[in-house]
Amino acid sequence: MAQTTLSNDSIPVTEPMDSAAAPRPSVMSLSIRDKSSLHAAYMAFVDGGGLFIPTARPARLGDEIYALLSLMDEPGRMPVPGSVCWITPAGVPGRPQGIGVRFARNEAGEQARVRIETLLGGTQKAERVTHTI
Repeated sequence: MAQTTLSNDSIPVTEPMDSAAAPRPSVMSLSIRDKSSLHAAYMAFVDGGGLFIPTARPARLGDEIYALLSLMDEPGRMPVPGSVCWITPAGVPGRPQGIGVRFARNEAGEQARVRIETLLGGTQKAERVTHTI
């Protein structure tokens, strides 16, 4: 059974009531090539950190996501597990369609948060527009 709630833009969103019945995590890739793009995607206001991933793929709040993250000039991709905590539907003026993924409360999630915040330095507190707020 599912519960309907309202997302950040008052669009009905179905949330799973029983996490045991949830499907396997979706795998998504995100490549961030510069500091400006990283600032726009990073969700510092999310407890534990998170990233906005532009996508047209349907998602529900709470869906498990496994992101493969490429950061700027770093070799390889960083695996980042998390869950959907934000949805921007198509057609929102000035915002790309996509999902916000809250980093999992584990070592991989913490490593992603620390690495991103290190790359951003003090710019994460700057009053620049992001993909979310």
